[in-house]
Amino acid sequence: MPSPVRKAVFPAAGLGTRFLPATKAQPKEMLPLVDKPTIQYGVEEAVASGVSNIILVTGRGKNAIEDHFDVSTELETFLESRGKLEQLEEIRAISSLINVSYVRQGEPLGLGHAVLVTEAMVAGEPFAVILGDDVIDADPPALKQMIDVFDRAGGPVIAVERVPEEQVSSYGIVDVEPAPELGRGVYRIKDLVEKPPRHEAPSNLAIIGRYILTPDIFDALRETTRDRSGEIQLTNGMRRLLQSRPLYAYEIDGVRHDTGNKLGFLKAVVYFALKRPDLAGPFREYLDSLNLTPTSKG
Repeated sequence: MPSPVRKAVFPAAGLGTRFLPATKAQPKEMLPLVDKPTIQYGVEEAVASGVSNIILVTGRGKNAIEDHFDVSTELETFLESRGKLEQLEEIRAISSLINVSYVRQGEPLGLGHAVLVTEAMVAGEPFAVILGDDVIDADPPALKQMIDVFDRAGGPVIAVERVPEEQVSSYGIVDVEPAPELGRGVYRIKDLVEKPPRHEAPSNLAIIGRYILTPDIFDALRETTRDRSGEIQLTNGMRRLLQSRPLYAYEIDGVRHDTGNKLGFLKAVVYFALKRPDLAGPFREYLDSLNLTPTSKG
């Protein structure tokens, strides 16, 4: 049996340039989906999957993330004095359910580098990597589904999703063969390709923002050549790791939202608002009442 997955790494050092000017003075990970920061959805997924040790990879200007997951005595005292006990419980849960560690990435040298700087904190254990841009609504949680596959397969597991053919060049793509003995939606990986041209893509199974990795990924990343932009790509590191051990892909059973782009973010806001009993009715009425047409810039 493999060692249990007890830690989750959250790379959060990016500059969020797609959301400027909103992210000029606040981290993109703190942009709210209804009333919770995007990153909190991933943290809650980890906790619901039995993983409460969180490693946040941050950079300059990310203090708001640290403050969000820290205890706020002044705010708690205020809410308690006003009798706002439901909000108080929610605020306390943010910091009480997890153990958070922080490491600075320094230079933005790619996702592979962001994982590499966590080596000392991972301390030789298997671990999860959760990209906060990918918010996944699933029951059981997406990470729990992957942990179950990891326990059966005994090797690294990468979350994948089928994407339209015209989108394959925007993702890492896997070449796979079925592994039905490991359960529905599980594949053995034969190769991984980072953002291939459409006509060269081995499949339309795209790597999305969930990974369960083993400690040997760190040696593989150290040996990985930087790409043309000078970054260490995690996909290339996993490709090197594939030379020495089996890797597995798993199709998540759930609804994924890519909040790393504006349209995906807006779709996620609408989706989660309509799932809220206190908002769904009036919000749906409002959406139905709209009769808007795009305006052109003159």
